Amino acid sequence: MGKTQTLPDYPRGLDFEQVWAALMENRELQKETDRQMKDTDRQLKETDRQIKEMGKRFGEFNNRIGEVVEYMVAPNLQEKFKKLGFVFQRINNNTKFADEKNDIFFEVDVLLENGEKAMLVEIKTKLTNKYIDDHVDRLFKMREYADLHGDKRSFLGAVASTIIPDNIKKYAFSKGFFVVEPSGETFNIIAPRGKPKEW
Repeated sequence: MGKTQTLPDYPRGLDFEQVWAALMENRELQKETDRQMKDTDRQLKETDRQIKEMGKRFGEFNNRIGEVVEYMVAPNLQEKFKKLGFVFQRINNNTKFADEKNDIFFEVDVLLENGEKAMLVEIKTKLTNKYIDDHVDRLFKMREYADLHGDKRSFLGAVASTIIPDNIKKYAFSKGFFVVEPSGETFNIIAPRGKPKEW
């Protein structure tokens, strides 16, 4: 006697054709879901690309503003520092230092110099604690570079910006920096309390 084939139990009231139709409908829904997910993925990639492009453009714009600030501030720094008792005969913008042998590389936005001292000025559109810390590192590199090249001058630091919140200004002073900030049509240089730090 042969085995009896048992058909699967479908929910009461459904026959094979109805179950098959439901499976086909489900398959079509799955295809549509996959298509929508691919579209969403494509849209996310496009959004990501647009955000990166905007970030790049904003960075370029910010750099241009920084350059404008630099060209507004730099020419008058000698005169302003002279009023504070610092006479610098030379001023250079975007001075690069490179010592491959000792792996020392850095750039100074504005460098004011005389035979005894040099002032390294960092100019930013909006000053932050990180930029101040970076400038501290730059001054240590300047000291190291100078020692390796027989330069016995002392080095001072200043930070300049169009936007300097009070807490950032205090932080700059705590590092011994001069602060260059806008004042009406011109700008002021404020010395830190006590003696400015020298490197």
